[in-house]
Amino acid sequence: MNSGTEDPRKTLQDIRNLMERSSRFISLSGLSGVAAGCFALLGATMIYLYCGLTPFVHKYIYYQAAIDNPKWGITFYPFILIVGIVTILGAFLSAWFFTSRKAKNDGKAIWDKPTQMTLINLGIPLVTGGIFCLGLLYYNEIGYVAPATLVFYGLALVNASHFTLRDVRWLGLSEISLGLIAMFNVGFGLEFWALGFGGLHIIYGMVMYYKYERV
Repeated sequence: MNSGTEDPRKTLQDIRNLMERSSRFISLSGLSGVAAGCFALLGATMIYLYCGLTPFVHKYIYYQAAIDNPKWGITFYPFILIVGIVTILGAFLSAWFFTSRKAKNDGKAIWDKPTQMTLINLGIPLVTGGIFCLGLLYYNEIGYVAPATLVFYGLALVNASHFTLRDVRWLGLSEISLGLIAMFNVGFGLEFWALGFGGLHIIYGMVMYYKYERV
């Protein structure tokens, strides 16, 4: 056999890999996950300090303590709203920065069809979950908000994983599992929220960075 002849199976696999890469959003940076996790932990820390509670020590729904003892010249609901907005904004901006930088280094466009499909499939469960959580707040079932956010966020990641890195699916399944555990441990909602949006994001981001980005 001619040594210069390539294996047809290898050629087909290379073509398949090329087509898959072109149809997936692969510029997602692991550092964006690390940054998002850090912002989540910072936000949770601010709420702990405001409430004066120690994580996993008191099985006490954190908002009850805060409502009874407002501090720093601001009541609990405006405070947690500000913390939430800053956390989400910080996570979004850091994700955009690191992902845009990775796309530029890879010579790829940040806004293409795979990116759009990823965001659409990520957004549908997120919007649904947001409305569901508003319903929980409406009926004063605040203790279930943190578990619900973890579950719906996990579903969003699993849904979006069809259009981006497959590793995102494992992060999504982990978030869902943690949310379901939290559902049966009401009173530790903020702790599980910090583990899911903080700890899991940091672990996932570091794994992705060393797997795909570190040279």
